[in-house]
Amino acid sequence: MVRRIDVTGAGGVRLAAWEFGDPPKTDPTGPDPVVGAGPAVGSGAQDEARGEAADGPADSGAAQAPGVLLLHGLMGRASHWAPTARWLSERRRAVALDQRGHGQSAKPSEAEYTREAYVDDVEAALEQLGLAPAVLIGHAMGALTAWQLAAKRPDLVCGLIICDMRASALGAASQREWENWFKTWPLPFATLADVRKWFGEDDPRVERPNPSRGEFYAEVMHEGPDGWRPVFDLDQMLKSRETWVYDAHWEELAQVRCPALVVRGLDGELGRAESQEMVRVLPNGQYAEVADAGHLVHYDQPDAWRSAIEPFLDGVAPLGSP
Repeated sequence: MVRRIDVTGAGGVRLAAWEFGDPPKTDPTGPDPVVGAGPAVGSGAQDEARGEAADGPADSGAAQAPGVLLLHGLMGRASHWAPTARWLSERRRAVALDQRGHGQSAKPSEAEYTREAYVDDVEAALEQLGLAPAVLIGHAMGALTAWQLAAKRPDLVCGLIICDMRASALGAASQREWENWFKTWPLPFATLADVRKWFGEDDPRVERPNPSRGEFYAEVMHEGPDGWRPVFDLDQMLKSRETWVYDAHWEELAQVRCPALVVRGLDGELGRAESQEMVRVLPNGQYAEVADAGHLVHYDQPDAWRSAIEPFLDGVAPLGSP
């Protein structure tokens, strides 16, 4: 099950967080110990429900393990983490966040889409959810946000998993490639099957058929009067990306003090040499790789992804533990 929890990000931007797993148990004969717990809703993170943060997980095993906040990458959404979050919720509190401009979170045109805004949003979410100190699991841009917050607020983060995100600068050529790529999208799509086929087979960036990539992009489309379009604004995505694509981020990586795991897909965007250098720069870094996976590691090989991160998670203790 999943329930929606509204939180307030930097500048008052409304953010949607999604808690996976059964809500905390309550005693029907006594006062409800859960503060403003919202109703449980359907199996997909697109379901609508309003609630406030719960005090914490119900069973003692989950209470002993740090909670987890999952952060999607650029153009992603919280529901991309659903299989991982449901697996995590068996032992710990697991929440995925729709970041500003994404998913069911607000997308105000006047809002800032800067590195600072994304980091401040996650800081606010951790505090409002009562989740800290937590393990942050981030994919791509979400991973960058996670390690920048870990550097800024070590008291909020007790563990970090970085999934396929580079610390080096990508440069102006990379940004132009994205601008040109967006122009090739045949919007609107007539059907979701067309979405899956284009992103999984016909997209010029696809070297060989990739059904999981098609499914990934089908998840971020919604139907309008003229067909299927992204739930995000393409200009906002470019604006978000340009705030980090020109800079290197090694300095913040070196400031992360908690245990950190760098995960790469063998066919992803993060090369082995750079990933191993990231592990070296991290004061407490570890390394894992997933075979037969590209950039969307957790989508391409979900079982291998879970196997790669489980030993690390088992070794992360809450801050202050002996």
